[in-house]
Amino acid sequence: MTNFLLTRDLVLIGGGHTHVLVLRKWGMTPLPGVRLTLINPGPTAPYSGMLPGFVAGHYTRDELDIDLVKLARFAGARLINGAAAAIDRQARQVAVPGYPPIGYDTLAIDVGITSAMPELPGFSDYAVPAKPLGAFASKWAAFRQKTNDPQIAIIGGGVAGAELAMAMAHALRDKNPTVQLIDRGKVLSALGDTARQTMLSALQDAQITLIEDSQVTEITDQALVLDNGRSIRSDFTTGAAGAKPHDWIAATGLDLHDGFISVDATLQSSDPHIFAVGDCAHLSASPRPKAGVFAVREAPVLFDNLRAALSGGDLRPYKPQRDYLKLVSLGEKSALAERFGTAHKGPLLWRLKDYIDRKFMRQFDDLPTMAAPALPRTHALGMAEALGDKPMCGGCGAKLGRAALQSVLGSAFGDDAAEVQPGQVMTTDHLRAMVADPVMMTRIAATHALGDIWAMGAKPQAATAHLILPRMSATLQERTLAEIMAAAEDVLGEAGAKIIGGHSSLGDELTIGFTIAGLTDDPITLSGAQPGDALILTKPIGSGTIMAAEMAGQARGADVIACLDLMTQSQAAASDILRGANAMTDITGFGLAGHLRGICDASGVGAALDMNAIPLMPGAAKLAGQGIRSSLFADNQQGAGAITGNPHDLLFDPQTAGGVLAAMAPSRANEAVQALNQAGYGAAVIGNITDGSELYAH
Repeated sequence: MTNFLLTRDLVLIGGGHTHVLVLRKWGMTPLPGVRLTLINPGPTAPYSGMLPGFVAGHYTRDELDIDLVKLARFAGARLINGAAAAIDRQARQVAVPGYPPIGYDTLAIDVGITSAMPELPGFSDYAVPAKPLGAFASKWAAFRQKTNDPQIAIIGGGVAGAELAMAMAHALRDKNPTVQLIDRGKVLSALGDTARQTMLSALQDAQITLIEDSQVTEITDQALVLDNGRSIRSDFTTGAAGAKPHDWIAATGLDLHDGFISVDATLQSSDPHIFAVGDCAHLSASPRPKAGVFAVREAPVLFDNLRAALSGGDLRPYKPQRDYLKLVSLGEKSALAERFGTAHKGPLLWRLKDYIDRKFMRQFDDLPTMAAPALPRTHALGMAEALGDKPMCGGCGAKLGRAALQSVLGSAFGDDAAEVQPGQVMTTDHLRAMVADPVMMTRIAATHALGDIWAMGAKPQAATAHLILPRMSATLQERTLAEIMAAAEDVLGEAGAKIIGGHSSLGDELTIGFTIAGLTDDPITLSGAQPGDALILTKPIGSGTIMAAEMAGQARGADVIACLDLMTQSQAAASDILRGANAMTDITGFGLAGHLRGICDASGVGAALDMNAIPLMPGAAKLAGQGIRSSLFADNQQGAGAITGNPHDLLFDPQTAGGVLAAMAPSRANEAVQALNQAGYGAAVIGNITDGSELYAH
């Protein structure tokens, strides 16, 4: 979190090549006072230059993808995992389905292009467009694993279609593939004679069948129908033709050229607050073909001009080169190089292309990790030990330890929620932000606070909000508060609670909390567990480790997004299903072991855990094995007390908005778990209550 007053919102729509380079530069040289937001549908951005190599099997999916979660953390940006659907230029807001409107002062668009292929009858049902790249890559990877004697058809005989055809033929070379490249005119007609003949020779060597001067009129589940009535069998059909701008761009009111956003030499659109780059933009001053080389070289100009627009500086022009070296993959580890009308091919050119592509991707792999702040040369004794060797975690990782709370609160330490009068329970909770997005943080904080009510088998009724916003201008305060309250009303309203008031202030960092009251005829507490009861857990654990790794830039973006999705999963239905439990709690800051210890201490029992049965979040076990820990780990390990056996470190991992842990009569446990799974929970029986007071892990 920055200590500077925030006064301007910069929003980047799309994780295209230009934007990812801008984000990297921003992380190294941020502009004080600017809040940066990236909107993208997914945690990764595939690099188009390596797609043919991925299709051919030369690269893994991880090597193909730029991790936007890591990059956003490095840049100090909030990442909104969604697709922009509209821009309200008058209000300066971006619409993202499922999110409140996102305000901006300066906006840049880098969303690439999409495909017109879905307009072809049957294409949406039975074929896969080559754009967007991420969806195509996933479907191709699945197809490769399960098909023998495959029949493949590629619609569009340009360079992209030819590259895909040769890559697919190479990837499936041991499965006797038939690969057919279809074009309405002549294949590779846009290339010069020398390059075209070289590519045609490569297609012939790869045994690609060319079908020219043919128009596809329909696609079925097993075939393509041509305009001459001919039917061509296909098990995997893709389209590398018909590139077009995204439909929502037409409604922006910006000046367009064939549907693409017209920009001047400074990459600025007809609206001075909006820039556009990459394939979604048309360079009015110097028109160029759609090619990644231009997107990459636009990055330093866009970076400088965004900073200038936000700080009152002068914009500088982008001067695209006339021609550029084109390196085309030929399926096997060979490539064609073309420039100024000359063309050559061979394995040495593949090595050159591979070197250039890997060098580009290394920029996003070699990002500095977040380090603990340096201490003054002279400081108080114990300061280094108290701070530890890494920054303090957010969410429940920033809570006080169980041991410290228990020693101070004594008998008052127990259930997070309490029955204030018969039938009414109340709780209060707040979280230090673990993500930069106020909307996501609100959803997590609200779900987290509701957990205490749900864990007592109660129905939420009313809530008050307490907020600390980072220091920011009045305009940004209004935008942020609107986002937070819209998200809070959504989560709490769905749970049945109404927001009736609250309090807000400004501080060093974002903190969001709620006080919630609920109603129940028969509250479930920590103290009713009986020997023999089955222990049921409704959510996987591991959020503290994953978010600690994310903070250090060491977690996979896909794992982080999955973790956030689990943290925002409502436990309302789970609470209903588990209403007959003997004891119940939600798993939060003290970790699974600490909260289980709370049930055992209150009920006068022990417990045995089956370590293999405990569900874990994707990536959590691997990160824990690498020694990654939340900053609350040591306190939780102490607070849980002695555990006999072989406890996994994730038992002490602080959970934010974690699942419900219930002790239930064994005769009802299997039925409850089945109902929980049917309701969408990753629930499992993870152990049982025992006589005595010891905790076992086996």
